[in-house]
Amino acid sequence: MDKMMASIGEFDPLNTRVPATKIEVTVSCRSLLDVDTFSKSDPGMYISLTFGRTEVIDNTRNPDFVRKFVLDFFFEEKQNLRFDVYNVDSRSCNISKYDFLGQTFCTLGEIIGSTGGRVQRTLSGIPGKKCGVIILTAEELSNCRDIATMQLCANKLDKKDFFGKSDPFLVFYRSNEDGTFTICHKTEVIKNTLNPVWQPFTIPVRALCNGDYDRTVKVDVYDWDRDGSHDFIGEFTTSYRELSRGQNQFNVYEVLNPKKKGKKKKYINSGTVSIFATYKKCHNALLIHVYMFVFPGNPSQPTSLHYMSPYQMNAYAMALKAVGEIIQDYDSDKLFPAYGFGAKLPPDGKISHAFPLNGDSENPNCVGIEGVLESYFQSLRTVQLYGPTNFAPVINKVANCAAEITDGSQYFVLLMITDGVISDMVQTKEAVVNASSLPLSIIIVGVGPAEFDAMEELDGDDVRVSSRGRLAERDIVQFVPFRDYIDRSGNQVLSMARLAKDVLAEIPDQLLSFMKSRGIEPRPAMSTPPMPELHPHM
Repeated sequence: MDKMMASIGEFDPLNTRVPATKIEVTVSCRSLLDVDTFSKSDPGMYISLTFGRTEVIDNTRNPDFVRKFVLDFFFEEKQNLRFDVYNVDSRSCNISKYDFLGQTFCTLGEIIGSTGGRVQRTLSGIPGKKCGVIILTAEELSNCRDIATMQLCANKLDKKDFFGKSDPFLVFYRSNEDGTFTICHKTEVIKNTLNPVWQPFTIPVRALCNGDYDRTVKVDVYDWDRDGSHDFIGEFTTSYRELSRGQNQFNVYEVLNPKKKGKKKKYINSGTVSIFATYKKCHNALLIHVYMFVFPGNPSQPTSLHYMSPYQMNAYAMALKAVGEIIQDYDSDKLFPAYGFGAKLPPDGKISHAFPLNGDSENPNCVGIEGVLESYFQSLRTVQLYGPTNFAPVINKVANCAAEITDGSQYFVLLMITDGVISDMVQTKEAVVNASSLPLSIIIVGVGPAEFDAMEELDGDDVRVSSRGRLAERDIVQFVPFRDYIDRSGNQVLSMARLAKDVLAEIPDQLLSFMKSRGIEPRPAMSTPPMPELHPHM
């Protein structure tokens, strides 16, 4: 396997502005050095900036990597990139164990500013050797958040293997403005068949067409060979708009081999590929319920985490705005039922663990996240913050809502913002275990200097939460301490962006884990089904 490494010189993520543009970089190589005695080099790539690496492609000196790298582009900065190419023949994570194949340097701006956003550079670094070339392609990412799941099958493909049939796989490419194509997906190989049925796969729509549903998508069909010299069976073109229509007579594509078509007068095709089903997740029906935890303190004192400064937001407001502004994009009506808990309410000082922030029990909805913030600040003027810190009542309240809708049409996300310890840990664990079988995710943001060991215990990344001998069916809790995201320069916007990114990172997988655990299958796009409504609760 080969790896390529890219890093950005003098890049400090804590002392820069939030970028306005995200750029997707695709990498290919040609004519790499062959350093393997009995096979070709196995190229792979690693980019240190994004803490990721490409897949490894066996036995080829001309790899086209499927895995992309998303970089933040700053127009006003020179962002230096370095790419190191390695041949990796061991499972060691130590890069010194790999064979160096060459390197090149460029800036992100050079790639973006080149014709068609495409740069070809000669690799160097080994004296007296021609190391081949690297091809870098950049494209600005659209804001499309749609996700597609599709399944394909083929019929009567050409036989390519002398002692067997064929081992077919598909390669998807999206078209570029200059007429070239960028690889975006490969299916698995189905061994020894001319009528393969590939497993369903999920792909971001922007990876397939960058949000342009009519953009040409080319699909190549290959017969896999162990030595990497895969035999070309044929190709066809389509678009995501066509694919999204699912199984119908128009989504049966002839696989054509131009060379065979030119040589054989009676040539018809090299088989057909059909769509079983396509399912698009539009994320346009997310209903957000906002639950806030407010711990005892005096909002008039500058030392309070609830202090209402005329110059900047307090920690609670920052956490709410950071996460809320992201998840509100998934709500259809932007009306958020917002609650607080842990306070004495006027006029009689009754203690409540779930009161509407706007004071209207009949209609707790706030208009947008700004409406939630306004109601939060208003509540600080009218209620007396009061302990203890009980989480179970709120979790159970949202869980009861989620329990009523388990058919996959809706999903709930509860966001709790707290600066205190959990007073009802036993009950909270039981509530989490019970809720783990429901369409619900729980986000806990800890603000302030308190120790949050109990919160870490609820986050089941390492050890699954248990109660009375029962393990949680799924990991549904994500905890982050806000202090870990505070920008050293005092940049609140950057602090909030970093927080939101980590807080929301696990939600898609948690949603999918629920759907899979209940056997909820994607529905064909032809019927244009509504997407599951996510109900984030803050």
